Amino acid sequence: MSILSAGLLVFSATLTCPVPAMAKVAESPIIADFEEHGVNVGSENWIRDPQTGEIVPAPPNYVSDDPNQYKADLQCQVDDNALDKKCLPGQVQCPPREPGGKSGTPVIWKVAPKAIPNPTWIDWKSGNNGPSCLYDQKPEDVLPRIAARIESDFRNLPIKPADLTAQPSPHTLKGAETNIFADAVEQQFDVTLLGQRVHIVATPVEYSYAYGDGNSLGPTPFAGGPLPEAEWGQKTRTSHVYQQTGDFRVSVTTTFRGTYSVNGGPNMPIPGTGQFVSPSLKVSVWRSITRNYADNCIVNPRGEGCPGVP
Repeated sequence: MSILSAGLLVFSATLTCPVPAMAKVAESPIIADFEEHGVNVGSENWIRDPQTGEIVPAPPNYVSDDPNQYKADLQCQVDDNALDKKCLPGQVQCPPREPGGKSGTPVIWKVAPKAIPNPTWIDWKSGNNGPSCLYDQKPEDVLPRIAARIESDFRNLPIKPADLTAQPSPHTLKGAETNIFADAVEQQFDVTLLGQRVHIVATPVEYSYAYGDGNSLGPTPFAGGPLPEAEWGQKTRTSHVYQQTGDFRVSVTTTFRGTYSVNGGPNMPIPGTGQFVSPSLKVSVWRSITRNYADNCIVNPRGEGCPGVP
């Protein structure tokens, strides 16, 4: 059965259709899947990957928030029932992506709003603004590609860095222990990579402190923690003693490690780590002076330190 005599074809299986005799220049077969109105890439089956912009198969039970739906026409399709014979020799070549794999199908993607019944389809502006290759991707086929890019994608997640606190603050004393600590939490993300549902867990594991006076601590697994006010000035694993007065900017960089799972599968470690810097915290270091007095402000209201006395 040739494509020209196929009539209305159903998109349910992969068919290898030879090129008509008068178009022998295109020696590679056309591998195409058909529905009532062309290649079946409805919004319930295909989604646009927000990371790459590529239209990819949607995973099972995936619900997309994309307001658009997509379908593809064969590059040389004239209408639902025929192909342009003159176009066939010059169509895009879609060789297999790997040895022994299937060839792709040269298509032109169309886009329309989901909310409109029987919409008018327009050309979707893909990366090359022209025909592209449609491959029959299965979830297991894209796992190596997800693994290859998961590390860089992890570092670009909107992971919230640690909250940074100093005690006492915003003023502390020269020569005294200033308790500085970070508060970071485990975070979870659900993203779509290459059309697959990927669940990522980011866990804080190390902290690097910069105290603003040239001294630093870390990387250390210790985040530190708050002290009761009555214990301010005591040494902690992350506290610091300033030897000079002035204003200093304290900062902390939190290192996160991650795991990911694809379509509800097992958790796998993400190679490498991600470093996320918290907003700096201003600490003003003051000096303390101790003086002894023989009377008080009632006896000597003009004494040093009494109200109204410079």
